[in-house]
Amino acid sequence: MIVWINGAFGAGKTATAQELIDLLPNSTLYDPELIGDGVRRLLPPKRLAEVSDYQDLPMWRRLVVDTAAAMLAEVGGVLVVPMSLLCQEYRDEIFGGLAARRIPVRQVLLRPDETILRARIAAREEPPAPRPDTDRPASGTDEGPGGAGAGVEGPGGEPSRAQWSYDRIEPYRAALEWLTRDAYTIDTSALDPRGTARLIADALRTGAAAVCEIVQTPEPTAETLAAGVLLFDDEDRVLLVDPTYKPGWEFPGGVVEHGEAPARAGMREVAEELGIELDRVPRLLVADWEPPRPPGYGGLRLLFDGGRLDRDEAGRVLLPGAELRDWRFVGEQEAQRLLPPLRYERLRWALRARERGTALYLEAGVPF
Repeated sequence: MIVWINGAFGAGKTATAQELIDLLPNSTLYDPELIGDGVRRLLPPKRLAEVSDYQDLPMWRRLVVDTAAAMLAEVGGVLVVPMSLLCQEYRDEIFGGLAARRIPVRQVLLRPDETILRARIAAREEPPAPRPDTDRPASGTDEGPGGAGAGVEGPGGEPSRAQWSYDRIEPYRAALEWLTRDAYTIDTSALDPRGTARLIADALRTGAAAVCEIVQTPEPTAETLAAGVLLFDDEDRVLLVDPTYKPGWEFPGGVVEHGEAPARAGMREVAEELGIELDRVPRLLVADWEPPRPPGYGGLRLLFDGGRLDRDEAGRVLLPGAELRDWRFVGEQEAQRLLPPLRYERLRWALRARERGTALYLEAGVPF
């Protein structure tokens, strides 16, 4: 099991985690910030310059999940993880990856009053240590900065740790809308780390801090066959969905089950994901072979034309909360912004095939 302590930078997550492992039998502290330090040393400066925060790196998010699984296999018990995750997409990707490995996550949100939070940040007097390999303050202390972006500089030219934390209060405030939905929230305004840890331990013992309902999608062990269905509105915009268990938007659809016809699989997925029963078998638009890219195995990806949904049908869309958080009709330009590059190329050629009344064969999004 994982106890993930979330919250603003400066909320006392690491100090609380250190107290909590003394209260939970067979528990181990796991700090993903150490993975961020390693990633910064492994990647070339050019790649690091492309992001403002190491959480933006898919490599970091993947390693967080893989390392957690490896640690649990090694030591067992409970991992206590103090780490701010203020991007819902990243939180869902990491928790979804853990769920796919059958690792339950109980998320606790430390939520002091903002005036108290600011006072605690101001009271922190430790100077940032020089770090020649990065332009952010040194890590290894409570609520260390999670990114490589420049901030207000300290005496040695490094970004001030306090200012770094202040700058992230607004993203934290914006994230509260979704953070509070599935996290056990503790007002820590009047609590020290030991008192907070006791409340967390009690919540774990009583079940008040419940397991996060992130969909458990088993990771493939070989190439897969997947079927997606494109649904359109009266303006020929395409319907996309936002999964909770992986980054980026997606088409309604999923993996074809053993012995199942791909088009029928697409119809089944539309019914399961959207509550819409298609009255005809959809027409194939593209067959795209996705090459294996470790840790993924790739496979064949099919996109079908599910036709138009009128306003009444669109009004009956019902999402399964644990699997999809949102849906919308989008034009091609907005789809390019929402979809990962390979999925967008697949969509782009599917739209061309629909216009021409034909079907196309692609390899990695490129037609042949």
